[in-house]
Amino acid sequence: MERLTAEELLPDMVNWRRHLHRHPELSYQEKETSAYVAARLGELGIEVRRSGAGYGLTGILKGRGSGSTVVLRADMDALAITEESGREYASEHPGVMHACGHDGHTAMLLAAAAYYSARREELRGEIRFLFQPAEEVCPGGAVGMIAEGVLEGADAVYGLHLWTPLPIGTVGSAPGPLMASADEFFIELTGKGGHGGMPHRTVDSIVAGAALVTALQSIVSRNVDPLRPAVVSVGTIQGGSAQNIIAERCRITGTVRAFDEETRQLIRRRIEEITASIAAAHGAEASVDYMMGYPPLVNDEAEYRRFARVAPQALGEGAQVILMEKIMPAEDFSYYVKEIPGCFIFVGAGNSDKNAVYPHHHSRFDFDEDAMLSGLKLLIAMADSRLNEDQSL
Repeated sequence: MERLTAEELLPDMVNWRRHLHRHPELSYQEKETSAYVAARLGELGIEVRRSGAGYGLTGILKGRGSGSTVVLRADMDALAITEESGREYASEHPGVMHACGHDGHTAMLLAAAAYYSARREELRGEIRFLFQPAEEVCPGGAVGMIAEGVLEGADAVYGLHLWTPLPIGTVGSAPGPLMASADEFFIELTGKGGHGGMPHRTVDSIVAGAALVTALQSIVSRNVDPLRPAVVSVGTIQGGSAQNIIAERCRITGTVRAFDEETRQLIRRRIEEITASIAAAHGAEASVDYMMGYPPLVNDEAEYRRFARVAPQALGEGAQVILMEKIMPAEDFSYYVKEIPGCFIFVGAGNSDKNAVYPHHHSRFDFDEDAMLSGLKLLIAMADSRLNEDQSL
């Protein structure tokens, strides 16, 4: 098998990525994407293990000598967005689009598989190329794959995210908390409906809901330690059917973000307590359906130091390696780093010269495909560093 360099693999990455971009599939529906990845891994002579939890799969490459086991992960799912990028490789599936870069993540991991497959004779240890479904929706594809044992016996896990807010040539990560947890709440307030002209004979669920929306904003400002970032956002409030009818029911939904479990549980408790007290004060009944989503993504500090050490050398002169600030979006890579040491890395993919300026989850989202070369080099550098660590002892 031809031993291509990272630079020589870039055209393949672009082709793979554009194929996947034309044929996006939603979370838990990645059947053709999974088949495409499996076919490419088969061509590389890599063992493929399919997941029973969705359409995930793992490529297994074992070296001739004993050593560490490294897991490299990419996500495969797309979003329910109609693409408006105008690219010649735009989505051919109406209403579905790779608007977050997962097509690029998959292409980079395929390239890493090609790189190491051609070098298997000198490989010591094992690399698992983990192609995960359903990152975009809870409960997420990571949980099922972990339950099936994809991390068993593994020593480290690494993942990347192409990130247009960072310019091409910049990469970043951070030790400890990097991305927030993402929980959701669904509140139902039930009062007593009636005529809008006779409110004294009703229990107005909308008035109770309005009071509740305002009160929920006090949780972060008055209950959470101001040195611990957190967000409580109400996304919807729905109630009523006509201008002269007191609404019997009001529904409120929202999201909660935090970077540590103590704050996360505090916010949940306060939402439930405040909802109950305000409903009682208005003579209404209330129920709270609280869904615990992805936990905070907390990088292993030693693995972050590995990134900070190897990234400058891997990317060469001109690359910017930065310490990332915490960000409120969530990632189910968080489940992997709860189990074993690992590091999640952001790869700058924004470039105004190529109109790669739109935010993630936007209908015109695209990224500079040259960023995939930086991502591939980082995957190789992180894996090589960990695999060679034991040999140097």
